[in-house]
Amino acid sequence: MQKRFHLSETDKKIGGVCGGLAEYFGIDSLLVRLAFVVLVLGYGTGLLAYLLLWLLAPKQ
Repeated sequence: MQKRFHLSETDKKIGGVCGGLAEYFGIDSLLVRLAFVVLVLGYGTGLLAYLLLWLLAPKQ
C-alpha cells in the first residue's frame, strides 16, 4: 500500500496541513506545527510553504 500525503480532516487547526504531514511521517502534529512556527518567525518561508500545501494538497 502506497502512502500519500493529504490534508487531515480530523487533526486540523486551520487547513489540515500540519495534521496531514504528521500522519504522513508518523510523528506528532505538535512537532510539525512548531516547525512551521520556527520557519515563519525565522525565515518567513513557512507561511508560503503552508499556503502552497493548503492550496495544492488533496483533501482526505
